[in-house]
Amino acid sequence: MKYPFRLLALLMLALAPELSSEQAGYEVVSVQDGGTIKGTVKWQGALPHLVASEINKDPQVCDPLGQKHRDLERLLIAPNGGVANPVVFLRNITRGKAMDLPAPRRFLNQKSCRYEPHILLVPLQATLTVRDSDPLLHTVQMSGNADYNLPFVLAGQEITRPMTREGKVSLRCNVHVWMNGEMMVARHPYYAVTDEYGNFELTEVPPGDYEIVAWHEGWRVVGESALYDIATQVRVKRPVFSDPVNVEQIGHGPSARHGGCEFHPR
Repeated sequence: MKYPFRLLALLMLALAPELSSEQAGYEVVSVQDGGTIKGTVKWQGALPHLVASEINKDPQVCDPLGQKHRDLERLLIAPNGGVANPVVFLRNITRGKAMDLPAPRRFLNQKSCRYEPHILLVPLQATLTVRDSDPLLHTVQMSGNADYNLPFVLAGQEITRPMTREGKVSLRCNVHVWMNGEMMVARHPYYAVTDEYGNFELTEVPPGDYEIVAWHEGWRVVGESALYDIATQVRVKRPVFSDPVNVEQIGHGPSARHGGCEFHPR
């Protein structure tokens, strides 16, 4: 299948064979002669038609500007074609720098009936903190590699939970059905979420050959799932999204210190 993404990366490190790439676990070592991988995730082709979700309850908090609809934030494309929010990471790396993923990505705020930030990045065995800034009932129901279902009844309430399984976690609200987000639980620090222009950067990468993966959540609404709204005690329907997309490629860099590599979807 041809995906509408391409991953452009500039590899600034000397590449050599990576040993034991299939071993489980990750070892923190002092990185000597480390390099930086910079790149951009870009959209290819025509832009898809995206359907916004109707804001059908609590408009005083959820829709203060009276817009009536809310973008689901599943696909954000900049004027330069850059795609915001893909998670870019190195798949076959077993040793390197200590964990330094950005702290704001392990804090979820429920504000104006949105999950902020939309993409979370939490180290394995670290704690996720969730806050409710709205004077409303919210929930954060997790599925995938975490299965917490957290209720929030007061503005300012915070709940923390440990993330004990590596991989993807989907976040949904059982009260305001448009609220959604995704979380990646990472065992090593070589993960980044692209900025609003699709740019990313991975620093202090040890010399080696690496499989670079750009993961993007599914953006098409492919159906609806029925659930019980605990606030109104009626059945409601929540959007179901298409499967995530991975763009991945082995980076074979030049023997020189600086070089460019272009990655195309498989």
